Amino acid sequence: MIFGAVLAGGVGSRMNISDMPKQFLPLGEKPIILHTLEKFLMCNRFDRIYVGVHPNWQLHMQDLLDKHLAGAPVTIVPGGGDRNSTILNIIDAVEKDHGESDEHIIVTHDSVRPFVTLRIINENIDAAIRYGACDTVVPAIDTIVVSKDGEEIAEIPNRSLMYQGQTPQSFKMSMLKNLYHDLSEEEKEVLTDACKICVVRNTPVKLVAGEISNLKITTVSDYKIAQAMVGGIDVD
Repeated sequence: MIFGAVLAGGVGSRMNISDMPKQFLPLGEKPIILHTLEKFLMCNRFDRIYVGVHPNWQLHMQDLLDKHLAGAPVTIVPGGGDRNSTILNIIDAVEKDHGESDEHIIVTHDSVRPFVTLRIINENIDAAIRYGACDTVVPAIDTIVVSKDGEEIAEIPNRSLMYQGQTPQSFKMSMLKNLYHDLSEEEKEVLTDACKICVVRNTPVKLVAGEISNLKITTVSDYKIAQAMVGGIDVD
């Protein structure tokens, strides 16, 4: 079975324009997270879509579903303390609802990447089935500069080898869970995303081509670009 996992567990906003988590801010005529969910619902390969939401915002999320996506195959799950904890909470909910299986696939995605395409989602599913793990990436456009102290350049890597990570990141669910639980607490503390769970344990991760338009709405500038993309309101 194949499951979507939309990650909306955060409560902060680096945009400083609202006390509301950014996934619930309006994008055009509806909240960002609804745009994202609608993209996932366009893919008929999902058996169910799970949304990891901070407990303080679960009722708000349920209200949005009742109003805009009533009857959709979407389940709300409490978010965890960090990204990977939210993914593990979703995995637990999937296994409670559908049982454990080595064949279950999970497609994890940022709730604030509302412009993901059906092509990207389908290629993630295909790669996860075939290879076990995949990450969505785009080639680095700018030169990457490494600095160890924030003052001087330590290294300028070969740009042709550099990629910028996006989401979805997709996995065979049981493999990801087992790799995570095999990590030490020290290893868990340095995780930046789910794919690093695999990398730390030398498990290959296949690359899937992303899109520049698959942007993550993190800053006010991102929000302005996203509003322009949907013909939405101006952001002061």
